[in-house]
Amino acid sequence: MHKHLRRLDRIWVKDPVYFITTCTYRRQPILTDDSIAAVLVDEWQSARDRHGWVIGRYVIMPDHVHFFCSAELEAKPLAEFVGAWKRWTSRRVHAQGQPRTASSATGRPLWQREFFDHVLRSSESYSEKWNYVRDNPVRAGFVATADDWKHAGEVERLTL
Repeated sequence: MHKHLRRLDRIWVKDPVYFITTCTYRRQPILTDDSIAAVLVDEWQSARDRHGWVIGRYVIMPDHVHFFCSAELEAKPLAEFVGAWKRWTSRRVHAQGQPRTASSATGRPLWQREFFDHVLRSSESYSEKWNYVRDNPVRAGFVATADDWKHAGEVERLTL
């Protein structure tokens, strides 16, 4: 391989915005229950104070979520933040007991252990990624237009 064609080992982006996707354990389709979706949004609204992470736009699908986030100075590492967010949401969802799911009845986790993250490199990539995930409910056949999906929104405006 030619030296000039090698991939960079690291990319430094000042104040990066991350695109996160995480799925429920065994892809349980429970997240769009209004009480569960409210817990997810509430925990995103608390993310800045608890973890030093600012949450931008999000889409909640029945078995997974997409959200954009950016770290403040002295924020927890990304993996630690996402893990803590999953623990907090799991505790609150299980405490509600609504709806009764296999995981809430047996103590199995709400979330899969892994998550996908992607660093956005420009405001254009943020817009493109947002437009794609915003249309997920339309592509899945849940609604006719993205504006009709009630489980999408923005906690704070993120800029690149």
